Amino acid sequence: MELSIPTINFSALYPEIVICAFALLILMWQVFAKQSQNVLGYIGFIGVVTALIMVVYMPSSFGSRSVVDTFNGLWVVDNYSRFFKLIFLIGTGLTILISIKYIKQEVMPAGEYYAMLLMATLGMMIMASSADLMPIFLGIELMSISLYVLTGYARTRMISNEAALKYFLLGSFATGFLLYGIALLYGASGTTNIAGIFSYIRTSNINNHIIMIGMALLLIGFGFKLAAVPFHMWTPDVYEGAPAPITAFMSAGPKAAAFAAFVRVFLEALPAMHNHWVPVIWWIAVLTMSVGNVIALVQDNIKRMLAYSSIAHAGYVLVGFVAGGKLGTPGILFYMLAYTLMNIGAFAIITYLGDVGEKRITVKDYAGLGFQYPIASVALSLFLFSLAGIPPTAGFMGKFYIFSAAIEAGYLGLAIIGVLNSVVSVYFYLKITVAMYMKTPETQVEGAKPALAFAPMLALAVLISAYGVVRLGIFPTVYLNLVQNSNLIWP
Repeated sequence: MELSIPTINFSALYPEIVICAFALLILMWQVFAKQSQNVLGYIGFIGVVTALIMVVYMPSSFGSRSVVDTFNGLWVVDNYSRFFKLIFLIGTGLTILISIKYIKQEVMPAGEYYAMLLMATLGMMIMASSADLMPIFLGIELMSISLYVLTGYARTRMISNEAALKYFLLGSFATGFLLYGIALLYGASGTTNIAGIFSYIRTSNINNHIIMIGMALLLIGFGFKLAAVPFHMWTPDVYEGAPAPITAFMSAGPKAAAFAAFVRVFLEALPAMHNHWVPVIWWIAVLTMSVGNVIALVQDNIKRMLAYSSIAHAGYVLVGFVAGGKLGTPGILFYMLAYTLMNIGAFAIITYLGDVGEKRITVKDYAGLGFQYPIASVALSLFLFSLAGIPPTAGFMGKFYIFSAAIEAGYLGLAIIGVLNSVVSVYFYLKITVAMYMKTPETQVEGAKPALAFAPMLALAVLISAYGVVRLGIFPTVYLNLVQNSNLIWP
C-alpha cells in the first residue's frame, strides 16, 4: 500500500515563525548585548511589524476568498484568521509602545517581558488558524501561561502576585473543562478535526449525549477566556493587579483570540446543533452585558471599572455570535478591531497619567486633569466616548453593526437589551470625563510629567489608536468590506 505524504506549506506559518524568532532574539540579545532596555522593546516592535506585513500580503489579498489548508488539515489560512491576526499584532504592537516607558520607570527586566508578550501573541495566532481542537488547545495554553507570568510581572507588588495566583488557579481549572470537552468530542466522533466533527454530527444523531456534554464543557472553557458571565469572576482582580500595559493587552488580544477559536469551533464544527447552543448563548450574552455594566456603575477604581466594562463588551460581541448569518461574524471582527484600538488607547493614557507606581487609580484622582494635561485628557475622553458607543467613533459603528445583525436575524429583543445596556454604560464612562473637567483636585501628584512629549513611543501608540478610532467611526467602508470578505461561511 502506497502512503501519501501530506502537503506541508511552511509559507502559511511565516508570520508565526517571525514572532517566535523575534521572541528568542530578544532573550539572546538581553544575555549577550548589554544595551538599554528600550532596545529590546524596539526589537519586539520590529518583529510585530514584520509579521503584520506578512499577514497582509500572504498568501493573497483580502479581496479574494482563498484558503490555504496545510499540515494535513490542522492549519488553515483564510481571511477570517488573517483579520484576527491583524487585531492581535496591532494590539501587541501598541502594547509594546506603551510598555517602553513603563518598563523603564518601574525598573523591570525587559527581556522576559517582551519575549512573553510575543509568545502570548504566537499562541493567539495559533488559535486563529487552527482547524483542529488540539492545536487550538496548544495555542490557548501558550497564550495563558505567558499571561500568567505577565500578570505577576510586578513582583514587588503584593496585588500583582495575588492577581497572578488567582488567574493561574482559575485558568487551570477552566482549562480542565475545555480539555475534557475536547476528549468527549473525540470519543464520540473519533477525530479532533473541526471538519471531521462537523461531518460526523451531520451524518449521525445530533442528540448524542456525549456530543452534548462535550459541547457544554467547551462552552465553559471558552466562556472563561471570554470573561463571559458566569465565568467572569477572575477579571476585575486580575485587571487591577496586573501592570497597566498588560491589563490593556489582556483586555484586547486574548479576548479576540478566544472569540476567534470559539466562533470557528461552534460555527464550523457544531452548526448542526445550532438550536441547542443559541438559546444558551442568548442568555449568556444578556447576563454578560447587564452584569458588566451594572457593577461597573459602582466602581471607583479605574482598572476595575474598565474590567467590568470589558465583560460588558464581551456580551455585545456575543450578540453578534448569536445573530450569525452574513452580518454576525463580520460584526464580531469589526467590533474586536474597534475595541482593541479604543481600549488600548484608554489604557495608554491611564498608564501615562499614573506615572511611577500607578499613583492615579481612582476616579477622584483624575479630578482637574483636563486642564493640567489637556492633550492626554482629550485623547482619554475620545476613547471613553468610543467605548460608550457615542458617534462618530469606532465604538458606535461597532455596536451599530452588531445590533443590526441581531435585528436582521430576528433577535429584536436581544438588540434592544444591548442598546439599553449601552445607554447605561455612558454614565460610568462619562464619570471619568466629568472628573477631569468639572472637579477640583484634592491633592497634587508630585513628579507627574506635564506633557506626552516626554514619552514619544507612548504618544505614538495614542496617536495610532486615536486615528483608528476616528477613521473606523467616520470612514468605515474599507474595513466593513474587509470583514465581509473575512466572514465564515456556514457549511
